[in-house]
Amino acid sequence: MTVSAKCYYALRAIYALSEHKTTTPLKANEIAEQQHIPIKFLEAILSQLKGGGFVNSRRGAEGGYLLARAPETVTIGMVIRFIDGPVAPVDCVSQSRPKQCEYPGNCPFFGFWGRVRQAIADVVDQTTFADLVKENHALGYLYVADWTI
Repeated sequence: MTVSAKCYYALRAIYALSEHKTTTPLKANEIAEQQHIPIKFLEAILSQLKGGGFVNSRRGAEGGYLLARAPETVTIGMVIRFIDGPVAPVDCVSQSRPKQCEYPGNCPFFGFWGRVRQAIADVVDQTTFADLVKENHALGYLYVADWTI
């Protein structure tokens, strides 16, 4: 399984919003600067995330973006599937979009790939953005503009 750059940026944007503890919206350019995401790409991603119910936006000088749901309720897996689709390493073990195996009944890897898919799903579906924020703060990671310290 490979996470696209678009998906990785979406994850980083939601992380920034999860870390933002106020009711004041976070501006797209602040997210872009903090998370090192090209602003034009981020604006398209935020629009898509808004359509998916992950973020809300406010217009105007005091506008910006806020999470639409509590970070405790949004998993990494939800965002990955929304942006990139299934988390399966190969199509034949995908639960949401399975494809017929080229070697039906004879594939020595079918069980293996199924276990890989399940292991990935277990991790991404059991990790919320609140978990990541808590984990990174415990490790002392603070995101400040251009530096991770």
